Amino acid sequence: MLSGPMPAPPPDARTFTAKTTSVTRCGDDGVILRIRPDVALPPIRAARFFMLRRDDRLSPAIPRPFSIYRQDGDELEFLIKVMGTGTSALAACTPGTTLRVVGPLGNGWPALDGDGPPWVMLAGGIGSAPFYMGIQQALRGMDGRAPARADQLVYLYGAARKGMLYDIDAFRSLGVRVEACTDDGSHGMRGNVLKLLESLWADGSVPQTVRLLACGPERMLEATEKLARAKGLDCWLSLESVMGCGVGICNGCPVPTVPEGPMGAWPNAKCCVEGPVFQTNAITLVGAH
Repeated sequence: MLSGPMPAPPPDARTFTAKTTSVTRCGDDGVILRIRPDVALPPIRAARFFMLRRDDRLSPAIPRPFSIYRQDGDELEFLIKVMGTGTSALAACTPGTTLRVVGPLGNGWPALDGDGPPWVMLAGGIGSAPFYMGIQQALRGMDGRAPARADQLVYLYGAARKGMLYDIDAFRSLGVRVEACTDDGSHGMRGNVLKLLESLWADGSVPQTVRLLACGPERMLEATEKLARAKGLDCWLSLESVMGCGVGICNGCPVPTVPEGPMGAWPNAKCCVEGPVFQTNAITLVGAH
């Protein structure tokens, strides 16, 4: 018998409007959208997200979810891969364009402290979006935890080609170790981030026991989950699920739970409310399709 309360949107979520302050090209097919909300927002945990749409007819009626990329004073930035009607409308914003925004939503990364094994961050393509602030917050310390040192953070970034390693120099400027790989070998090692991690384990430059964070295509996240289970590593995944509402009403973003895990009272978790970040002791992507 199922038990426990149904998950609800976070108490700090709200609906508001925001003005576009800039749109900057990033990589081959991306932009950085910078907005100024008409409400004051407190510091936001990395990997939480917002639902965004233009306040005109150029955007689809249903907003799209985007992880917060950076928070700078009273402005927010989003790293967006231009793929379809909704993202094209956002990329076409000009200074002063009004957006309808819902957020902050979901749960972000855990506190990335310096009291345990190193944190290895695996990003695939636009899956880099939740990591910039994650690194910033780790170096600063959160929730009263000891801050991580720069040498305890390793950022591994993979993409199809060099032009899809979005804003990689900004990550290098944070002072942590950054390693890149591409499918075509145009930048860094030829291969994917899991092969890159295996190579760093093999040469001894990364210890065998690490804590993993990953965001990227679902096949990459499935492979990361399998690797973490095989090696007994703590692992958190930030899922890039399609969402209809972002607040747990439509039930359009189910994620299978681990029956014996902390969310096992229900067969599925809601990615928008209980995620998008999940620890792999709670959910599973392997064999979900």
